[in-house]
Amino acid sequence: MATYAQKQQWIKVEFGFSAKSCWIAHVKEICGLPVRRAYNRIGDERKNPCPPGKIDKIRECFRHFGMIK
Repeated sequence: MATYAQKQQWIKVEFGFSAKSCWIAHVKEICGLPVRRAYNRIGDERKNPCPPGKIDKIRECFRHFGMIK
């Protein structure tokens, strides 16, 4: 599986924006992929959820790397 840095680089090249790692983790959670809890996370609520307009682009990244179909 690709690293977060590889996913961020691919998204930057393909779509022209820098994806935060917390956005990638949020979309992984939405897609039902396993996500580890961040060491610095407080509570169950996400402080920086992925913006709705970027979710589909991050899903496309997951398809590119074979994480989802």
